[in-house]
Amino acid sequence: MKKILVPIDFSSQAEYAAKVAAKIAEETKSELHLLHMLELPTEVIDPSNFGTENNSPSTLLYMKRAQEKFEKLTKRYFLRNVKVVKSVFFHETFDGIIKESQKQNADLIVMGSQGASGFEEMFVGSNTEKVVRHSDVPVLVVKNEIDDFKIDNMVFASNFDKDGLQTFQNVVSFAKIFNAKIHLLKVNTAQSFEPTIKSQLKIKEYIDSSNIENHTINIHNDVTVEMGILNFSEYIEADVIALNTHGRRGLMSFFSGSVSKDISNHSVLPVITFKLK
Repeated sequence: MKKILVPIDFSSQAEYAAKVAAKIAEETKSELHLLHMLELPTEVIDPSNFGTENNSPSTLLYMKRAQEKFEKLTKRYFLRNVKVVKSVFFHETFDGIIKESQKQNADLIVMGSQGASGFEEMFVGSNTEKVVRHSDVPVLVVKNEIDDFKIDNMVFASNFDKDGLQTFQNVVSFAKIFNAKIHLLKVNTAQSFEPTIKSQLKIKEYIDSSNIENHTINIHNDVTVEMGILNFSEYIEADVIALNTHGRRGLMSFFSGSVSKDISNHSVLPVITFKLK
């Protein structure tokens, strides 16, 4: 891992994401790229002068304010030991994040998410959800502030179909950054039940393909897949949840049934998604 991209809108959630990203950057000796997108009214921007001092006074004022906020952010204690690269662009947030991650050959995107609790509420209808759908690199979503980010226990929840075998190698590589134990989890529901023996054989194929040693195999029954993931993660005191995503199909294809309102206030752990290849 060489480059980590963190979209910044100067909210508390964005700072939480930057704090986690800084810890990963320290562990991997990576560059931290902080990216701010100025979504200005079209009448304020002169397209012929994008990013130049020939733009309107209003545009330059927005840029100046963004730079001032960046200066304040980069003085935060958790960024002292990492190399930080700052960028300000005029672009719609989602498009800008994807284009910049491709331009910089980013290895990981770390984003903040506000307000939502369940997986669906956390991702649907937001820039975060769009980035998760379209990003070719892993996306780590952070909701809450974490004082000392570490991963001792990672839950990898999957249906363990063959199309995820190659992507699982990236999951293992990420876990190794923190020497984390991987808890491989298959959730059974009444709507998508699978015999235990079949699930165990599928999980074993994943283990054999990656030669991991520090792991557990878990088949958990619950009302919905989401509730199963959250309940199991809470039970083992997981630090992060890892999922596969089918790109434009997003995470919604992963879930079956409705999201229970009973867990709407659940404190969601960081969630990292890996796009299936």
